[in-house]
Amino acid sequence: MPADRAKYSPLMQLCAGWQSVWVIRGQLSRRTYLLFAMAGLLLPLAAWWWLAASGVVDKVFMPGPMDVVNRIYTWFMEDNLSHDMWISTYRVVAGFTLSAILAFPIGLMIGTYRPVQALLEPLTDFIRYMPAVAFIPLVMLWVGIDEGSKIAIIFIGTVFQMVLMVAEDVRRVPITQIEAAQTMGATRGEIVSLVIFQSAKPALLDTLRITMGWAWTYLVVAELVAANSGLGYSILRAQRFMQTDKIFAGIILIGLIGLAIDQLFRLIHRKSFPWLYKK
Repeated sequence: MPADRAKYSPLMQLCAGWQSVWVIRGQLSRRTYLLFAMAGLLLPLAAWWWLAASGVVDKVFMPGPMDVVNRIYTWFMEDNLSHDMWISTYRVVAGFTLSAILAFPIGLMIGTYRPVQALLEPLTDFIRYMPAVAFIPLVMLWVGIDEGSKIAIIFIGTVFQMVLMVAEDVRRVPITQIEAAQTMGATRGEIVSLVIFQSAKPALLDTLRITMGWAWTYLVVAELVAANSGLGYSILRAQRFMQTDKIFAGIILIGLIGLAIDQLFRLIHRKSFPWLYKK
């Protein structure tokens, strides 16, 4: 019997370890997390590689990973990829920044004061369902066809969503904190700036991270407006000439830039609010 236990103990330990990984809202070690993250990235890449190499789908419709890598290299060496990446990033960041500048105070007021909520939230709910692409003719009439129009489309696509998310973050601040500040004699301005805003900051930073992702999804739409550079413009231009590898390259590059910005937001969140990450 002891020999049998010794024989099966490694298997039992493996099963126990595997079960511990799948605990609801459990913790993962850094190494285990990286293993799962790598699997999530590499398995789709392997499936794509196999599908392209199998010949089931013509390369015109499904180029292989190396075809895309070669296209990125050619794009960088011959077609000024660095400028396309820079101008697209500038447009997204500019539109996103304008959205944040407007959405934060409005969302803070909507989440704090019921009259402001009644006045502005239904209107914001109404406008946010309008597709940003439908505003392109108006933007071209009002703003023109220069850089401002691209930034305006990204702004329109993100600001109304951001207002409502900021308002919801503010509403989640516990009423007990507000009542405690009132008991101690804090003014309305002090409660808004020192209690509500400070308590909501971790959630607000998460809102910025999420809406930055939305801003990138409007890039291709924004670069429909008389653009002659940018990743979105290059994707649309490649579609006209059936350059599927360049379409894949543009999409992947947008994803990589977005992922880098997302990880930067996560790092800032972790550094700014370390107590939220203590086990």
